[in-house]
Amino acid sequence: MTDASTGGDLVVERADGVAVVTLNRPRRRNALTSSLILGLRSAMAEADADESVGAVILTGADPAFCAGLDLGEVADTGANLRLAGPDGDGDSPPAGHPWTPLRKPLIGAVNGVAITGGLELALHCDILIASEKAAFADTHVRVGVLPSWGMSVLLPRIVGPGRALRMSLTGEFLDAAAALRDGLVTQVVPHDGLLEAARQVARGVLGADPATCAAFIASVRRIAGLGTGDAFRAESESSRNWLDGGFDPAGVASRRAGIVTGNRGFLAGNP
Repeated sequence: MTDASTGGDLVVERADGVAVVTLNRPRRRNALTSSLILGLRSAMAEADADESVGAVILTGADPAFCAGLDLGEVADTGANLRLAGPDGDGDSPPAGHPWTPLRKPLIGAVNGVAITGGLELALHCDILIASEKAAFADTHVRVGVLPSWGMSVLLPRIVGPGRALRMSLTGEFLDAAAALRDGLVTQVVPHDGLLEAARQVARGVLGADPATCAAFIASVRRIAGLGTGDAFRAESESSRNWLDGGFDPAGVASRRAGIVTGNRGFLAGNP
């Protein structure tokens, strides 16, 4: 059985026990507006509550996975930045993130660039699979924003503190091969085979007992939370103080322009 729904900037397809959630703003590299954040929260909650769904796949419409927050809205009203802001409750994912922890496994199918907030979306997936065209970068510091979705907590745990600091302080891009080497992704596949590879992993998940799978996922997250709860709260406090201390969103776009200019190879064909 196949069920598909489109909400403009978000597409959700359900088939054979798997929900595929696709960010669908390709001309803006699937950058997150406030409406897209709210839509993603709703779609993830609905997929998690649907008993016919055993696994969820998150991906983006080509050519990108997600470029993070839409900086046009950041500079205009700042609504998406404030919506994404922290409240310091220490949840994993932290409050303000586009979804709360799912009971079901979440597979990230990274089809292109995953930048800043887009990388944070990827970091909160349980399993990551990358297209050969995928690339990863953290530009929070480069554009003058502090993270609030767990970047400074999760990236060092996954790739090591040295690699994480280098990525965050320089804004350097990690290509798919390097991401596999550093443990950020579990597999790199040809671009055209990405979704099928993700579905293959999802089908493997569906072979597990659903109740045991949900209990195991909850246990893994609880154990991880023993080491990250205070860290998320510390990141949230830092971000809140930064936002409330005279942060000027208007300067973000100009700083981003220099990053784009220096990374045309990764961002070719994108605005």
